[in-house]
Amino acid sequence: MTPDHPSPGLGCGTFGPGPRPGSVESGRGGPGPGRREPGWGDNGRVEISAKTEYALRAMLQLADAAAAGDDAPVSVDALARAQGLPRKFLESILADLRRAELVLSTKGARGGYRLARNAGDIRVGAVMRAVDGPLAAVRGRRPQDTTYSGVAEHLPKLWIAVRSSLRQVLDETSLEQLGAGRFAPHVSALAEMPDAWENR
Repeated sequence: MTPDHPSPGLGCGTFGPGPRPGSVESGRGGPGPGRREPGWGDNGRVEISAKTEYALRAMLQLADAAAAGDDAPVSVDALARAQGLPRKFLESILADLRRAELVLSTKGARGGYRLARNAGDIRVGAVMRAVDGPLAAVRGRRPQDTTYSGVAEHLPKLWIAVRSSLRQVLDETSLEQLGAGRFAPHVSALAEMPDAWENR
C-alpha cells in the first residue's frame, strides 16, 4: 500500500469544516479569483478538489498520447485545449506532478510533458497526493494523529477506516485502468452498488 505523500495540507478526503489550502478562503491560490471549490466547508464531506480533477484529466491525456505511440512531449497549451482547463492553473499542477516524478518536462519551442513511467505503473492515489497532499486529513491532521476523550474516543479508528477505504480504490487503480474503464473487481463493485449514484 502506498504511504501518504508527506507534503503538508489537506487532501481530497478532508473531514471537518473550514478553509482548505488552495481554496480562496485560505488565501493560498486556487481555481481562480473569486471562485470557490463547490461545496467545500458546507458539511465536512469528502471533497475532491479542482487540482485533483485537473491533474487526473491532464495525466489521462498524457497517457493517451503515450498509448498512441507518440513520444513527443505534449505542450501545456495542447493539454489545456484538449480538456478545457485553465492554462495558468494547469502549469502549477504540472509543476507539482513533475516534483513528484510523475511527469517529465522538456523545455524549448517543442517542449512539453510526458509521463515519467508507464500509465499502468502510475496510481491515481499518487497523482492526488502530488497535487493535494494526504488522501485524508482531519482538520489538517493525519487520522492517526487525532485524539478525543469521553464518548468520542473511538473516532480515530473511524477516520483510519475511511482513509483505508480511499486507499483501496485510489491506490489500486492505475491511470491505464482509469483511461480504459477497466477497474479492479472490488472498485467496480463499489460503483455498482444500488445506491452508489444516488445523492444523500
